[in-house]
Amino acid sequence: MMTQFLWKGIIRDKRRSLLPCIVVAIGVFFLVFLHGLIGGMENNMISMTANFETGHVKIMTRAYSENVEQKPLDLALLNIDVLLSDLEKEYPEVDWNPRISFGGLLDIPDSTGETMAQGPVSGMAYHLLTAESNEAQRMGLEKALVTGRLIRRPLEVLISADFAERFNVQPEDTLTFFGSTMYGSMTFTNLSVAGIVRFGTAALDRGAIILDLGDAQQILDMENAASEVLGFLPKELYNDKQAESIKTSFNNRYKDSVDEYTPVMLQLSDQNFMGDMLEYMGSVTTIMIFLLILVLSIVLWNTGILGGIRRYNEFGVRLALGEEKKNIYRSLLTESLFIGITGSCFGTLLGLCLSFYISRYGIDYGPMMKNVSMMIDPVIRSQITPAMYVIGFIPGVLSMLTGTALAGIGIYKRKTATLFKELEG
Repeated sequence: MMTQFLWKGIIRDKRRSLLPCIVVAIGVFFLVFLHGLIGGMENNMISMTANFETGHVKIMTRAYSENVEQKPLDLALLNIDVLLSDLEKEYPEVDWNPRISFGGLLDIPDSTGETMAQGPVSGMAYHLLTAESNEAQRMGLEKALVTGRLIRRPLEVLISADFAERFNVQPEDTLTFFGSTMYGSMTFTNLSVAGIVRFGTAALDRGAIILDLGDAQQILDMENAASEVLGFLPKELYNDKQAESIKTSFNNRYKDSVDEYTPVMLQLSDQNFMGDMLEYMGSVTTIMIFLLILVLSIVLWNTGILGGIRRYNEFGVRLALGEEKKNIYRSLLTESLFIGITGSCFGTLLGLCLSFYISRYGIDYGPMMKNVSMMIDPVIRSQITPAMYVIGFIPGVLSMLTGTALAGIGIYKRKTATLFKELEG
């Protein structure tokens, strides 16, 4: 009955409920919207790093992982067909992709076939000629094409744009790759340029090539071998707990091995300071919630004080009639709870609506990044998570209760002996 009475009072007296409800709704709206937007930006960064380098989980030999910057082919994974078969059986939900990273020289001939110039290159090999592979889509190769086409046949190569411009390399040109095999011997192979791509990072655009994995294995004498195996979780969405579970399960098999060629798995948060980045993003969200609670509490405190002044006579009459101060105080908190929940509902609804819109259509900042095409998705999309449905109620309700609690303390300072004098006045 008491609850029903208070609710009717709130609805009847819109002046004491509408303003704080609007304040709460606006604050919660911004919180929900920014939470989704920050989550989307985080996903963009994670996807970029995972697709290009780390995967959601990555398997290397123990020795390779300790010298990964040197790309030591002699420390590569062996018998990957057996490894991949075991992985697909044990973790069928994960998309497993072997890759090879290597270095070498490209020889650019003149019209007579003689060496005109040579340039160092960093090579990357993926499954590009395998029908069921989506590595080309994952790397955004089609969008990154400046001219030419994607790899369709064996011994074709994609060349980075700056390298091609510096040495006047065109699609259909034939270049010679010089490098070292997995066993340290020299190798050289003629490659046909299928297309020219722009990666969006100076280090790669200066000199990088992309090959099909099968070609790289043949050229580098790496049959049934790979530098690393990257795993991607379902729907290409990173889940740190799921990745950690897979990593722990895999590594437990080899925990007693001392062989430097023993495979070891790392999750994304173990690589490239990504763990620090994820922790930082979580801290940003926490600070954002705290600041919102603080700001809303101050605003609602002032609103509560003004409302209390307007209801000065009401409180005086209730006290004079014998109502206990704690009952009045409790009723104020109950009112604020209703208002906080109502405002939070409206704010959450508005925030979700805008977030769903941006998750579908996105915010395109591509015009500001004209030279970045491969590694960074120029469209930010909000990430809709279950937390967004409830996260706004924490600051919305808590700030309303805090503001009302602070403003309502004045009730306890009222002296009953002066009530009738105040009312007469």
